[in-house]
Amino acid sequence: MPAGAGTMKSGDPRLVSALVIQKVLAGRSLSELLPQYLDRLADSRDRGLVQAICFGVMRNYLKLHFIQRQLMAKPLKSRDRDIEALVLIGLYQLLYLRVGDHAAVHETAGAANKLRKRWAVGLINGVLRNFQRQREGLIEALEGEPEARYAMPGWLLHALQTQWPESWQQRAEALNSHPPMSLRVNRQINSRDDYLDLLRKNGIDAEPMPRVESGINLTRAMDVESLPGFARGCVSIQDGAAQLAAGLLGLQPGQHVLDACAAPGGKSCHMLEMEPEIELTALDSDAERLQRVSENLSRIGRRATLQQGDAADPDGSWTSQCYDRILLDLPCSATGVIRRHPDIKYLRRETDIINLVKLQNKILDTVWRLLKPGGVMLYATCSILPQENELQLQQFLSRQADAKEDVMDVPWGEARSVGRQIAPGEDGLDGFYYARLIKRAT
Repeated sequence: MPAGAGTMKSGDPRLVSALVIQKVLAGRSLSELLPQYLDRLADSRDRGLVQAICFGVMRNYLKLHFIQRQLMAKPLKSRDRDIEALVLIGLYQLLYLRVGDHAAVHETAGAANKLRKRWAVGLINGVLRNFQRQREGLIEALEGEPEARYAMPGWLLHALQTQWPESWQQRAEALNSHPPMSLRVNRQINSRDDYLDLLRKNGIDAEPMPRVESGINLTRAMDVESLPGFARGCVSIQDGAAQLAAGLLGLQPGQHVLDACAAPGGKSCHMLEMEPEIELTALDSDAERLQRVSENLSRIGRRATLQQGDAADPDGSWTSQCYDRILLDLPCSATGVIRRHPDIKYLRRETDIINLVKLQNKILDTVWRLLKPGGVMLYATCSILPQENELQLQQFLSRQADAKEDVMDVPWGEARSVGRQIAPGEDGLDGFYYARLIKRAT
């Protein structure tokens, strides 16, 4: 039996967290790993602690890693990423969690025994004790290291400084903040005010989102299944910036609509909530993710034509017609949603952007052919990088004679050369970009 394989039954949240973080440090994502590990823990408090530790460590990884390097004579080998993870977990608890110092040190060091690495118990204990002694000086040293201080890789910090020279620190803090649990009210069933009243009657504190008519933020996160009416489709989980998409398409009954990169289906569901009489085709290249679209549609009681296919290489029945409206929510760097996916800061590389831009370019040119003359395409990314947003659209408009921008008159975001950029933290929203395009009649 491999180290750690039999430890799930013990319910040791620090050990489980270390096993997750170890895999993230090897290149896997939190969103992929956490569900399978949390499902193995019976105690909800343990699940909550694991989630808090994993997100917290990856949110503050560059800061914690800087401190770790100051306290260790030499780096650990790659085969000991689990021990590195335990050190990071211990530092995170001492810095950020309301956990007694003794428990943070003793329990974290002791988890190395369960990994069958007794030699590491003393190492972890020594590093964490030294941090306690040197804490003030180490925190002061962070001030001279921008990447560590802002827990942000240098290339992304530079992008923030270039995009928002007057407020880049505020944007960095927003990306490092804890996101609210954001809801989208199905206004075919309830008004937002009525659902807010329902939440309050159930003892759930919440407030309406500014500028997002269907949006609500909860004061405190909770089990989604416990939300009133969730199983009946009264409400869904979705950030406010993503909720803006459906309203920008000008949906009308009878329109043929393509959601070209649909999974997990939040925007598809919202479109059908806003206008149930559209003919919606939801496309995604991943069969498993497409199943999630199906489940989400079923929960809200709506139907769509689900198609597995690659928007960059169109093939299949979904290409046999043209569409009145196309939502193109493209694969991107996801730099605008780092507060929800903090491991992006560790996993994403600046060099990845070149390939993402090429893929976006190909999908944009390919799917454009499926838009009817006079039709509308909404280009969307959860990126803050101009290469994926306005610069991409500038190039597209320069080479596509039948395309023109339909300038959006909206009270959110800031106008770019093409489209609008929502800054991270603006009105409490994720960083998002939208541009609306019309196909000229020929």
